[in-house]
Amino acid sequence: MQKKFKIKKNDNVEVLAGKDKGKRGSVVRIIPKKDKVIVSGVNIVKKAMKRRSQQDQGGIVEVEAPLHISNVGVVCKKCGRPVKIGYKIDGDKKLRVCRKCGETL
Repeated sequence: MQKKFKIKKNDNVEVLAGKDKGKRGSVVRIIPKKDKVIVSGVNIVKKAMKRRSQQDQGGIVEVEAPLHISNVGVVCKKCGRPVKIGYKIDGDKKLRVCRKCGETL
């Protein structure tokens, strides 16, 4: 069974804890088995990459490392800050909404 997260791919999020606290970016990938997300431009680490082919360049590369999902918060477009997510049922659709202003996320 796959876990359900309130954070989805391409959401704008802000880092709430850790070395990159306060930085914002969009979610590139969600890793449900480990409860982690990869955010663009955040949590950059240096990684040694092995040369894969003759033309490929090896060496030290900067990549985005995963963050725990509890350390990021979804940013509301209207409020402009991290908010909690609520749900509204509209007919047969379930919509994600901002708890502060009611804006659809």
